[in-house]
Amino acid sequence: MMLHPVASFQTDLMMQQLEDAVGKRVCCEGERGTVLYVGPVPPTTGLHSTSGSFVRPRKASFGVDYVTALKQRYDVDLEEIDAEEVTVSCKTVTMVGFENVKRKQRIETLTEVALRRCEVSAPGPVNQIRNTTPLVRSLDLSGNLLSSWEVCAAITEQLESLKELHLSHNRLSLPSDPGSLSPAFSCLRVLSINSCALSWTQVLHCAPMWQQLEELYLSDNEVTHLLRPENVLQSLKVLDLSNNPIQQETILEIAHLPQLEKLNLSSCALSEIQFKDAPAGVLWHVVNELEKLCALVHLSCRRNPLLHREKNLETARQIIIARLSQLKQLDMRQIIAEERRGAELDYMKMFGSKWLQAGGHSDLEKNQPNTEFISEHPRFLSLIQQYGAPEEGELEQKPFALKNQLITLTFVCPEDSERNPIVKKLPGSMVVQKVKGLLHRLLRLPGVELQLSYSCAKAAGREFEISNDLKTLQFYSIADGDKILVRWS
Repeated sequence: MMLHPVASFQTDLMMQQLEDAVGKRVCCEGERGTVLYVGPVPPTTGLHSTSGSFVRPRKASFGVDYVTALKQRYDVDLEEIDAEEVTVSCKTVTMVGFENVKRKQRIETLTEVALRRCEVSAPGPVNQIRNTTPLVRSLDLSGNLLSSWEVCAAITEQLESLKELHLSHNRLSLPSDPGSLSPAFSCLRVLSINSCALSWTQVLHCAPMWQQLEELYLSDNEVTHLLRPENVLQSLKVLDLSNNPIQQETILEIAHLPQLEKLNLSSCALSEIQFKDAPAGVLWHVVNELEKLCALVHLSCRRNPLLHREKNLETARQIIIARLSQLKQLDMRQIIAEERRGAELDYMKMFGSKWLQAGGHSDLEKNQPNTEFISEHPRFLSLIQQYGAPEEGELEQKPFALKNQLITLTFVCPEDSERNPIVKKLPGSMVVQKVKGLLHRLLRLPGVELQLSYSCAKAAGREFEISNDLKTLQFYSIADGDKILVRWS
């Protein structure tokens, strides 16, 4: 944005006042921009590649300082409070504006301040912020006219208890010496800089300012290449990279964030792009790499082409769960123990044939799959140690007739010894709700609430709860010959 002074006798004075405007953020008729030029505009014609929007200075707002915005936002006069003297019982008493006093006291005790889109551009007079809102722990300055990290630091250094800072939708010039600004962010734990047109390189440049940062939100920026965070961001527990066009092969660099617990990679265009050192066809290598994040328990990766490589999203979900051993939540859905067990067993069946072809064997002493298979399925051997090798009859085959998809199940009532076991052949695609309906008829138990669990030969002595009526038998990896235990209340 360029400022175009009016040609008049006041031009020289105006130019003097605007001489430091270059680089500042301004608002003009609801639009925001950065001043790149101040001066006269000679007559020109045609289009120019470096052209911008020219506005007259009187139409541009350079914003207000923090305390002015605070007054406007919280409707309180923080200057001298009007007072008047009145006589009560022969005594002179000073009466003040009690409503303003209460408001001022309320401002001074604030721990959260929201000045979103209030055109804040500067800290204001020395120590005024410290004296006005000394207890602030959370500050939202999103969508304002802040022009640099130095300006931000001049505000935050006066908020000695600040732990959470929101600066999304600002355009901040990079600091020349970020380490020197770190005292201004010494207590900061949460930083949101969504939609700030930042690259990952710029984030790493700024990172020395945030020595204690635990949560970093970078959604909708210009992050394309991830680089290894050397000696920065090592305390990070939450990282949001959603809505960034990230090149998939660079994601492995975040494996160098040892404390990362939550990662959001939604809408990052992750697809079948392969790593340079990965064998052909390794489409899930990026997920395998995330297994190196030993602390990772929450992952979001919705709206990525990679997930649509499978027949349905639930299949893709099960594959991710099986590949990431520590994961407890995927795409904002908790992973219960039964779902993890089912996902891991199905994963073994799904890729069991490839395992055998690669040199796998049910005899663990002979089980030596080649390096290509191990690279593609790094958890497979540990799953075999946990569950045992998949039987050849369990391995995923080509589609077959419905009668061959039936599984033989034995229903027993452990708390009613007089009832004989019931053996039935049911499709694995049958939902638990329908199984319960069938049992109500077979056992003649109308109107009671059934609780189901199951046991299998591979986990002798263990019992697994069937907790979701809308899931299928297949979801719980209930297989041919398993026993379903029926209880009611």
